[in-house]
Amino acid sequence: MNRITNIDNEKRSNNMSIEIKNIGVIGAGQMGLGIAHVCAASSYDVNLVDIDDAALERAIDGIDKNLGRLVSRGKISDADKKAAMAKISTDTSFDSLGDCDLIIEAATENEEIKKAIYAQVCPILKEDAILATNTSSISITRLAAETDRPGRFMGIHFMNPAPLMELIELIRGIATEPETFETIRDFTSSLNKTPVSAEDFPAFIVNRILMPMINEAVYTLYEGVGSVDAIDTAMKLGAHHPMGPLELADFIGLDTCLSVMQVLHDGLADTKYRPCPLLVKYVEAGWLGRKSSRGFYDYSGDVPQPTR
Repeated sequence: MNRITNIDNEKRSNNMSIEIKNIGVIGAGQMGLGIAHVCAASSYDVNLVDIDDAALERAIDGIDKNLGRLVSRGKISDADKKAAMAKISTDTSFDSLGDCDLIIEAATENEEIKKAIYAQVCPILKEDAILATNTSSISITRLAAETDRPGRFMGIHFMNPAPLMELIELIRGIATEPETFETIRDFTSSLNKTPVSAEDFPAFIVNRILMPMINEAVYTLYEGVGSVDAIDTAMKLGAHHPMGPLELADFIGLDTCLSVMQVLHDGLADTKYRPCPLLVKYVEAGWLGRKSSRGFYDYSGDVPQPTR
């Protein structure tokens, strides 16, 4: 990457303002479809991009079903649902992102995959487009350095499930321009979400607190202090949590939980963030939670059953 070119690009973009109308979402997984849903429901044009046609079909079907549930509960009208669905287009090519004002990368929580995406996407984007990542733990500054627009790059971390959760974490990298942050803060408010600013430290705020709790719950299981059912029941009734920590881990994805713990452990060099060996084993076995139908619970039947 040419450093002089980067500096020149930054100088040209310093005084650029942009009105966000068209949004690109990269990745049609659980987070990508949720972000597309939220943006389309707020009347933004959304282009959802994934290399897998089947993933795009599942995402559109998922958004349609999620909006349908809101209609059945009287939260939105059928006309609202149809209007939101009409706002979403799909593509397997990054070329379609060229007209987008904001691009939100929601690929898997793997730094090398994200960097590879930026290398392909950046040459296509408008000079004044803002590129954001939905990473839940990776350094924004480090990711931004892999792009041609570090000043117009930042973290927009939606909580899961994006349509229901009220919070969005906003994370600036060291080079993020104030105008970029203000534009994105206004954008997130337009989604009827509450933005909070987090510093660019490993896992930010929510996962810095949440993931060690989940990891400790896995240690509690690993050491035989309690069963899956006992641990989740104890935290639901004893701490008034809506979901037990192991149930929540399955919902998030055990691979994602492990990835965040590894980022914390590597980034902060503190043994208290060491991933539990049992969590590692589950991921190695492909027991990733709900998305693989097996994690701390088995989801193959009508009622989830603890696996330990």
